[in-house]
Amino acid sequence: MQRNELHEHIISSAGDLFYSQGYNSTGVNEIITKCDIAKATLYSHFKSKEDICVAYLNRRHSTFIKNLKGYVNDRPKGKNQLLAIFDLLRDMYLEENFQGCWGLKTLGELSPDQTTILSVIQQQKKELLLYLGEVVGDNISNLSKAETEKISGGLYLLYESAVTESHLFKNDWPIFIAKSIAPSLFMDAELI
Repeated sequence: MQRNELHEHIISSAGDLFYSQGYNSTGVNEIITKCDIAKATLYSHFKSKEDICVAYLNRRHSTFIKNLKGYVNDRPKGKNQLLAIFDLLRDMYLEENFQGCWGLKTLGELSPDQTTILSVIQQQKKELLLYLGEVVGDNISNLSKAETEKISGGLYLLYESAVTESHLFKNDWPIFIAKSIAPSLFMDAELI
């Protein structure tokens, strides 16, 4: 395997373990075994398990944002684009081994001194919130900054709760309820 391929293989293998069994429950030796590599090889790519986790979170987030942008762009302007995040979540839920949000799952395991991972997750959530603000701005006319933040913040909170609750209950009803509530955030707005 080429160095880049091996690097990606480590991220992917460790990420599968982090997502399915938890960050704290996954040891470095387990990652080494799953990757079928030597410890020295692992440490030539990553200084620590924390560095692997950051790479995993960045990869998952990057893929998610790319997919979300695709979902938004594939839909007609207006209500369909504003609700696209719930359609993506439904598809994610239907995938095998849905365990909720990878970032929040990791966050729940962090100790107060693990600030590097915390800041990565916070930044990713801010990026999602900002992107939802862009979607709102692209689909609703004549909004103030405060109105844009209120609507995008509402969509964000509905999405985040739907992710958590659909994982908790092992059911997609929270996604459908969140999607049905979301239009009330912009019912008086002038859709494009």
